[in-house]
Amino acid sequence: MNLIHILWYHRLQATSVNTGQRIGSIKSLTLSSMLLALLLTGCSTLTGGDTQLQPAKVNVFGTAANHVHSLITLSNNVLVLATHHGLFRSADGGQHWALVAASPDQGLMTNWLAASPLSQQRLYVMTFPSVADHKGILGLYTSADQGRTWKIAITAKQLGNNNFIVQPGNESPNQVYVYVNALGAQGLKVSKDAGQHFTTAGSLPFGNIGGLLAIPGAPGTLLVYGFEGVARSTDSGAHWNVIPDMHQQAVFGMTTGGPNHPIYATGDKGIYASQDAGKSFSLVYPGTSYSALTASPVDPQLLYGKTSRTIFRSTDGGHSWNALPPPTGSHGSLYDLAADPTNPALLYLGLSYPTEVYRYDQDSGSSQPWTSLTPKADS
Repeated sequence: MNLIHILWYHRLQATSVNTGQRIGSIKSLTLSSMLLALLLTGCSTLTGGDTQLQPAKVNVFGTAANHVHSLITLSNNVLVLATHHGLFRSADGGQHWALVAASPDQGLMTNWLAASPLSQQRLYVMTFPSVADHKGILGLYTSADQGRTWKIAITAKQLGNNNFIVQPGNESPNQVYVYVNALGAQGLKVSKDAGQHFTTAGSLPFGNIGGLLAIPGAPGTLLVYGFEGVARSTDSGAHWNVIPDMHQQAVFGMTTGGPNHPIYATGDKGIYASQDAGKSFSLVYPGTSYSALTASPVDPQLLYGKTSRTIFRSTDGGHSWNALPPPTGSHGSLYDLAADPTNPALLYLGLSYPTEVYRYDQDSGSSQPWTSLTPKADS
C-alpha cells in the first residue's frame, strides 16, 4: 500500500461495504499534501541493520506498533514486505525473513513497493520519514537483484518532496513512473534509466490522481484513476482520454493479473471490470466496495477483495463473492494481499499492529487453511 491508499484505506475501513451505505468521496487531498510536506532530505544510505525498536520486539518485524505498507510475491518463493519500520525479504516462502533496507535507526518508512512487469529482478520502493529526526535519505530506491540489495535512484528533494505514486512501466524493466502530487495535472514523470533521471509526461486530465496502472503486455498503455474518474493513454502518458463509462466515478483501486487479463477496479458504485485493456468498464458487482483488490497472475477470473476484517474471494471475475475464514491466531488488522505468481491456490496476507504475514492455501483441505509466516523475534 502507498501513502494515498493508506489515507483512503482508513476512511474506507470506517464505512460499511453493504448496499445503501456507499463510500463517500474525499473532496480534496489536502491532508495527504500536509503529510508529505514533512519530507526532508536525509544524509545516509538505505541499508539493513539490527538496531532494535523500543519497546521490545514482538516478532521478527519489530514492535506491536509496526504496520504494513506493501507486500509483493515474486518467483522462486521470494516475498518482500515494506513496513513503517523496515523493508523485509524472504527467500524461502516466508519461513525466514531478513531486514534488507531501512533499518529502524534510520527513521524511514517504505511504501510504493513494486516490481517491474517485465523483470521481477527490478524492484522499486519509496521512502518517507517515520520520525521527525530521521537519518536516512528520502527518495526512490531500486533493486536489480529481486530485493537483496538497494540503492538510491533519485532523492525526494530532486522529485519535489511530494512524490506520492511509483509505478514500474511496461516498455522496459528500467522504465518507471512517478506522480508528484504538488504539481497536480503536470505531476506525472517518467524515467527510462531506473529512476536516475525523469522527464515530464503529458498533462493529466485530472487535478489529482489516486493511482496509476501500466497495463502488462501493452507497452505505453497506462490508466490513471481517482475521485474524478479513469483516463487512458496509449503513448506513455503524452496524451489522455477520459473513459466515458467512468466519468466522475470515484475509483479507489485497480488491479490486473497480467497480459491479456481483465482489469478490475473498486469504486463508490461497486466492482468494475474491463475486458478490452481499459478502453471501457462495466459494473459487475454493484453496491459493494472493497478497500483493495488483488488479481491472480495465473487465473484471470480469480480475484480478491478485502475490508479491515474480512477477505472475499471471487472465481468468476467479480460477479459473485464468498468470504474466506479469518486466520486463527492473528492479532493485527487485515492490510495487504498478494497472490502467488504461479499457484492460484495460494494467497499471502500482511497484517498490521503488529506486522504479521500469513499464507492461505485453497487446496489445503483443512478447516484452517491459513499458515503463519511470522517468526518470533529471536528466530
